[in-house]
Amino acid sequence: MLGEDRYQIAVRIAQKLRDTGSVCAVVNTVRTDPAVLRRVLRRDRININLALILLTALAWSYLLWLSVSSGMGLMMPAHAPWRAMEFALVFAMWTVMMVGMMTPSAAPMILTYDRLGRQTEAQGAPLAATVWFGAGYFLVWAAFSLLATLVHWALERSALLDSAMASTSNVLGVLLVAAGSYQWTRLKDICLAQCQTPFAFLIRNGGFRHDAAGCVMLGLRHGAYCVGCCWALMTPLFVDGGINVRWVLLLALLVLSEKVTSFGRQISLLAGVVFVAGGAWLLLVGIS
Repeated sequence: MLGEDRYQIAVRIAQKLRDTGSVCAVVNTVRTDPAVLRRVLRRDRININLALILLTALAWSYLLWLSVSSGMGLMMPAHAPWRAMEFALVFAMWTVMMVGMMTPSAAPMILTYDRLGRQTEAQGAPLAATVWFGAGYFLVWAAFSLLATLVHWALERSALLDSAMASTSNVLGVLLVAAGSYQWTRLKDICLAQCQTPFAFLIRNGGFRHDAAGCVMLGLRHGAYCVGCCWALMTPLFVDGGINVRWVLLLALLVLSEKVTSFGRQISLLAGVVFVAGGAWLLLVGIS
């Protein structure tokens, strides 16, 4: 274990190396009883998994309520311009939908971050740092939800969505073709690789952070890669009204399979083909 002075020197050296483009991180491991470390890690894993399961369950409960009750009607702009309340409700819908869809696929990264924290600071507060990391991650998806709400509003005001927020124009066929094509790009590959390798991502980006601001910033960075990986998969939600639970569930499973399976890249490419085919079909239907 490094002393505090030596640790700070190592941090400065590592930062200078990162500034030159080198990939490095300072891991200040601590000596601890392996049995104690395993017990602490098991407790953390249980607590984090329970929290993520609860968060996912609450999100899906809200979405199911919207789909089977009059709750969705509160969001409908009908034939009048959206008011602030309607905008806020649609934003809430998108935010909860993203939480429900993305939490399962984010679990490996969050658990890895906590494990790295325990191995470097077993008696400290890595669990709190993990919470801040998760907060930064979900903050990015909240920003994406705000953007999606603005797009929904623009589509509705342009008469490209009807009063049920479903597609009324083959313009959305073009969006599906574009989204499917993105699945085959180099940028998609880069972002997906960052999501598929949690430990490598953390090491490349400086490892475990001890301060809340550092944890949030790292969570923001991972969230940005995650949005870069998954934004195109959200396009069908604009085609069929945004709250179709079957679409949401199917896309959530697609996101999860891309990130956590060994053949995730192949799934991504196949999804691209399906999206392009679906968009082409919408365009043909619109023309006919």
